[in-house]
Amino acid sequence: MKIIVLGSGVVGVANAWYLAQAGHEVTVVDRQTEVAKETSYGNAGQISPGYSAPWAAPGIPLKAAKWLAQGIIQDLSPFRIGPRALDLKTLSWMGQMLSNCSEAKYHTNKARMMRIAEYSRDCFVDLRKQLDLHYDGRQQGTLQVFRTQKQLDGAAKDISVLEECGVAHELLDINGCVAAEPALDHVRNKIVGGLRLPNDETGDCFKFTQALAQACKQAGVTFLMDTQIKALKGDTHQITSVVTDKGELTADAYVMALGSYSRELLAPLNIHIPVIPVKGFSLTLPILDESRAPVSTVMDETYKVAITRFDDRIRVGGTAEITGFNTQLPEKRRANVEHSVNDLFTGATDTKQAEFWSGLRPMTPDGTPVLGKTHLTNLFLNTGHGTLGWTMSLGSGKYLADVISQRSPDISPEGLDVNRYEALRA
Repeated sequence: MKIIVLGSGVVGVANAWYLAQAGHEVTVVDRQTEVAKETSYGNAGQISPGYSAPWAAPGIPLKAAKWLAQGIIQDLSPFRIGPRALDLKTLSWMGQMLSNCSEAKYHTNKARMMRIAEYSRDCFVDLRKQLDLHYDGRQQGTLQVFRTQKQLDGAAKDISVLEECGVAHELLDINGCVAAEPALDHVRNKIVGGLRLPNDETGDCFKFTQALAQACKQAGVTFLMDTQIKALKGDTHQITSVVTDKGELTADAYVMALGSYSRELLAPLNIHIPVIPVKGFSLTLPILDESRAPVSTVMDETYKVAITRFDDRIRVGGTAEITGFNTQLPEKRRANVEHSVNDLFTGATDTKQAEFWSGLRPMTPDGTPVLGKTHLTNLFLNTGHGTLGWTMSLGSGKYLADVISQRSPDISPEGLDVNRYEALRA
C-alpha cells in the first residue's frame, strides 16, 4: 500500500520504518526542514519503560494544588497552569484527568502504558541488532533518587506495580545510589535512597531520529519536508487526501503522528481525541568534570527533573506547564531544571553555557497514547504519548504497522485506540 505518515518526530519516523519493513510505499510529511525538530529535539533523553506511569494517580490532585501554590512563591515548582490556557477543551481534559486518579483507573492505565513501553524496549534491542545507529546511547539504567524518607516509603506502591509487570528494579540505600552513580558521593547528605531500573536506556532522541530517518530513506521512504499540512479531506468512510501548502497528497492509508497538533486536524472528521500540549523545558550542557557527572539518568523525585548523561553533554529535562501552544522561553523557567543539576552534580557543568529549549508534549488524560484504527477505514492514529514519546516510539510504530498490514500485533490492543473515549462523549 501507499501510506502517508503525518509528522516526522520520533513517533512518525519509527512508524515509517516499520511500515517500510512491512513492504509499504511510505511518505513522511512535515512542516519542519528536517526530522525531529520539535518535541523530539530536546527531550530528557530517556527510554524508560519502568517509569511509564500516568500523571493521573491517587494523590495527584493534592500534589498539583501544592505545586501550583509553590509556583506563585518561587520558580522551582514542577507544575504550572497559564490562565490563558484554560479554555473549554483544557478544562474538559483536566476533568477527565481527575476522573482517572482513582486506584483502579491508575492500575489499568499504568498496565496499558507498561504494555507498550516494555514492548518498545524489546524493539530497541532488536533494532540495534539490525542497524548501527549512533545517538550517544547507553544501556545503564535509571536511578530515581529520594531526598526524604516519605518519598522512599512511598516507592512501595510503584514497586508493587513493577513487580506485577515483571520489571527489574532495585531499591537502594545511600551507598547503593553512590555505587550506581559515583558522583552522588559528593551529595550523599542530600539523599536517603533510590529506586533503580537497570533495564532503562538513555541517549539523544534527536540524533536517534535523524539516524533512523537515514535508514528509512535507504529503505525507500520519501520525506516531504518544509510542507505545511492544512487539512484532511474525506467522506464518512475514508480519507481522500491531505491538503498542504504545496498541493494535495493522496495515498491508500494515512497515519496521524502530529503529536499535540493532531487534535485540531482530526476534529472536522468527527474524531475527537483529548490530547493537549503540555510544555516542558530542558537544558543541554557541556561536561566540564567527568568525576562529578552522572553516568546515566538520575531522576530527582522532589523536583520531577531528569538529569541524563550523553557522551560529552548533560541533558536536564523537566517541569510541566499547561500554556496552550506557547513555546516561549522565559528565563525564570530555567530555575527548576537548573537547580537540580547544580544541586546534585555540582561542578559537573557550567549552566551559563546551556542550550535552553522547550517542547510541547501531547498528553492524554489517562496517560496512554492513542493507537490504532478510527471509524474512517484508512486513517490510523499514533499520537498522545506525553513525556514518553521516545520510550514508546518503536513499540507504537511496530504495533500500528502490524494493524495497518492486517497482521496480528505482538501485544494486546485492549484499551489503546480512540474507542476508549467514546463513552465520555455519549
